[in-house]
Amino acid sequence: MLAPASPPDNAIEARGLDKTYRGQGKGKPVHALKSIDLVIPRGSFFGLLGPNGAGKSTFINILGGLVVKSGGTAKIWGHDIDTDTMNARGSIGIVPQEINIDPFFNPQEALEIQAGYYGVPKSERQTEKILRAVGLWEKRDAYARTLSGGMKRRLLVAKAMVHSPPILVLDEPTAGVDVDLRRQLWDHVRELHAQGVTIVLTTHYLEEAQELCDTIAIINHGSVIACEPTSKLISRLDQKTLVVTPQAPLTPPLAGFEDITFAMRPTGAFALTYKTSQHSVEELLDRIRRAGIAIKDLSIEEPDLEDVFVELTA
Repeated sequence: MLAPASPPDNAIEARGLDKTYRGQGKGKPVHALKSIDLVIPRGSFFGLLGPNGAGKSTFINILGGLVVKSGGTAKIWGHDIDTDTMNARGSIGIVPQEINIDPFFNPQEALEIQAGYYGVPKSERQTEKILRAVGLWEKRDAYARTLSGGMKRRLLVAKAMVHSPPILVLDEPTAGVDVDLRRQLWDHVRELHAQGVTIVLTTHYLEEAQELCDTIAIINHGSVIACEPTSKLISRLDQKTLVVTPQAPLTPPLAGFEDITFAMRPTGAFALTYKTSQHSVEELLDRIRRAGIAIKDLSIEEPDLEDVFVELTA
């Protein structure tokens, strides 16, 4: 693969990227991507989120060469996917959501064949190193069909890394995976990221995206509706919740809280959800004291990525 003279600032760059699927029979065309602009910086851990059918897989499949775009441009590691296809494809490794491995090859054979597809010379192949990294070296001679579901997912990650791409795309990598395997997988992905690999993640586990990703884009109905650092995206929600456990049981409704969202919790605590731009904790505590409520305990709940996701895609 011919690398640029120096690493590009952006690992992936899409400008006006558009895709319309023709309708089947009398069906209407589906506008899956609507001239989106999306830039993924080199070295980032980038989350690509959105509801089912939002356009995430279409975007990934265009990068991987499985779907032909209708318009716009896309570059992978500085290589245009139309005019420099071979180098663009060689710069990215994609771990698909579906498990698509040949059941009659063992992991070692699968990686050797995959490396051959990318033209990696035998002297430069790192089959053993990759299989050890994903915990499959002990299973190197086992038929792929005998591997557990989690091992098959790890094998997909291994196959995507045989040509040492600077970009790794993970499409729902932990769907249906148990907690231990999920932890192992993320440990390995974090190591790759620490080595400089740009990671692009799609997931429905929003807590994963919040913990792992430094930047998140949200796609809905084929359009990018948000693309910001994770902390900034979460701060979009101008609200917090003050949870108060009173010394004595309360009987709602309570006077003096009409302009704030008030809710009782099953534990006997009550929650006050307020806009941080309009109210302060000290003000709410003054109201609680004026209402004659003795406080036993209190805590503050911050908004999370799921709250933002629901707010933006509702």
